[in-house]
Amino acid sequence: MSRAVEDQARADEARDALHILPLSMIPLETAGLQQARLIKNVRLETVVEMFHDPQAGSGQVPPHQVAAYFESNPEEMERDLVKIQKIGRASSFDVYSSRIELRRLKIDVNNVESLTLSDRKKAELTNYMRVFTRPLVEYVYGMEEIQVQDVGDLINMFANPNRDEALRNLRMMADRLDIGLMEIPQFLEEYGDIFLSLAYFKKCLDDIVPETQRFMDWVNDIRASAEVRRDSRQIRMLDEIESDLTDITTSITGRFESFDNRSRDFWRDINAQTFRAIRELITSHHVTIGGVLCGLAVKMSLWKARFARGGGGPNRRLEFVKSEILPGLSHIRALEQSARAPTQ
Repeated sequence: MSRAVEDQARADEARDALHILPLSMIPLETAGLQQARLIKNVRLETVVEMFHDPQAGSGQVPPHQVAAYFESNPEEMERDLVKIQKIGRASSFDVYSSRIELRRLKIDVNNVESLTLSDRKKAELTNYMRVFTRPLVEYVYGMEEIQVQDVGDLINMFANPNRDEALRNLRMMADRLDIGLMEIPQFLEEYGDIFLSLAYFKKCLDDIVPETQRFMDWVNDIRASAEVRRDSRQIRMLDEIESDLTDITTSITGRFESFDNRSRDFWRDINAQTFRAIRELITSHHVTIGGVLCGLAVKMSLWKARFARGGGGPNRRLEFVKSEILPGLSHIRALEQSARAPTQ
């Protein structure tokens, strides 16, 4: 694999990740920081990753210590650190949460494209997006079988509808949404972006929940061991972790079920108000969904890396749970509890 291909793959990984924010997308004055990234570690603390190499590993520095590496321009570094520390308070670095956080902090980005998912990830989400593109196609074209891969296909198709009935339906949709027929492509872009975000988070959820269940089974395997049975504190800790993880995954799954119900309501009664309502509902949950999924993903990723083949004796498993899973778990739980499932 060429260096250029490797660099692009690494850039795509960062754009698509829940826990990585390349500093190249933020207007910083310190040139050396353009190659660094903000990442969430397993304790869900934000650190500056100065380098990442398969052989050398990851060079991580707390944000307040970064200035020591760039002493030639202290005033520029001080201004950059203010931005980095503000952004670092975010619970997730996925593109959707980052858009919200950067806008809230009134921080422009160097490249808006970096706040979108990579083409590879969009292609990976095609099956998830069909759930949201199918009702749109059926509304305009009826039950006719039409292949749509992404929102770009929708925009091109609806820009030149191929039969009179489809054009009539588009005009009806425009009337109900209180927009002009020529504004339909803009509506489709917004519709696509909103539901692409939902598809992205749903794919993350579908990957994380089974891993979390496997992790809980792995932990529960040691309950019968002598080391655990004779220590009530250890049993209580395992009970609390299992309860927290079950509560978190059940609650966030319920939120997605509610989003599905609300999106179906929109297609039963298309109008400007219902679209605004579902758009605001989904975007208002981006930050908490991103934070919860980011926290779980980072922890499950480390567990898989540390115990790739499963196994591990009771003491080793207990130590991993105490040192790597427990720290930050209360933050994930509190974040999910602050949102809970919206009213259906």
